[in-house]
Amino acid sequence: MKRSRVQFQKGLSLQQFLSKYGQEEQCQRAIFRAKWPNGWICQHCGSKEFYTLKVRQLYQCKYCRSQTSLISGTIFAATKLPLTTWFLAIFFITQAKEGIAALNLRRYLGISDTAALRLKHKLQSVMKNADDTLKLHGLIQIDDVYWGGKSRGGKRGRGAPGKSPFVAALSRNTEGHPIHIRLSRVKAFSSEAIKDWADHHLQPLTIVISDGLGCFKSFETCGHIHGSIITGNSRNLEKIKPFRWLNTIIGNVKNALRGTYHGVSKKHLSRYLAEFSFRFNRRFRMEFMVPALITFSAKSKPLPQHQLRLAEDWS
Repeated sequence: MKRSRVQFQKGLSLQQFLSKYGQEEQCQRAIFRAKWPNGWICQHCGSKEFYTLKVRQLYQCKYCRSQTSLISGTIFAATKLPLTTWFLAIFFITQAKEGIAALNLRRYLGISDTAALRLKHKLQSVMKNADDTLKLHGLIQIDDVYWGGKSRGGKRGRGAPGKSPFVAALSRNTEGHPIHIRLSRVKAFSSEAIKDWADHHLQPLTIVISDGLGCFKSFETCGHIHGSIITGNSRNLEKIKPFRWLNTIIGNVKNALRGTYHGVSKKHLSRYLAEFSFRFNRRFRMEFMVPALITFSAKSKPLPQHQLRLAEDWS
C-alpha cells in the first residue's frame, strides 16, 4: 500500500524548532527579516541607517532621529510575553493536525488561561487574514454547512435554531486531488450572502459545483460557471462520489472542533475555521508553516484586546 506523502512527512521537530527559535535573539532576528526583508527603512525620511537603543529595544534613524520598535505595527505589539513564548505557540498551533486547545496551550507555555486564549485568537486572526488573500480558482466544489445548535430534542438540519452557517469550498486539480480549502462563516445562505462570498474568495470565471440549494444559483450572476448535483436527503454525503473529498474534510473539521475544543462560540467560529484552513492549505510543506506564520504575524496589524473581544468575523 502506497504511503501518503502528506501523512508521513517529517514536518518540523521540536528539537529543530528550538535550534532555530529557542532564544529571544533568534526570534527577534526572524521578526526583523520578516518585517524588513530589504533592510530597515525609516518610515519618516526613508533612510536605511539606524542605531539600536538596547536599553529600550528601539531602532533610531541616524538622520531624523525617529524611533520604532521591532514589534510595533505587528500582531506582537504591546505584548508582555517573551517572543519565545509566541513562537512556541506558533509551533504547537501549526504542527498539531487537529489543533490545540487554549487549555493545553496554557500548560505547555506556562501562561495564564486568559493569555493563552488571547494569544491563540490573535494567531488565528493572522491565519484568517493570510488565507483571505488567496482567491480560489479552477474547479471548485462548494457546500453549505452548519455548526452548533441544540444537540438533543431540537429540529435537525438547516432550520434548526442556534446553528451557525458557514461555506465550505474546495479547489481541486485536474487529477481530482484536493488543493485548497476555504471555510467561511456567513450570515445566512441567501443569494446576496453567496454573491458577496464569491466576490471575496473566487477568481473570475471559476467553475463551481454545488448541490441543489437555491442560493448557489447566484454564482451564475457573478460571472462564474455553475453546475449543481442533486444529492437528496442522504445523511451519508461522504459516499456521494462527486462530493466525497469535500464532505470528508467537513467531517474532519467538525470532529476536530468537537474533539479538540469541545465547544466553539459562534462569535469566534471563523477563527477556528481559518486555523484549520491555514494548516490544510499548507499541508504539503509542514516545515514551512512556522516561518510562514511568523512572517504573516510580523506583517499583520496590531489587534488590541477590545477589538479581539468585540470582533465577529464573517466571510
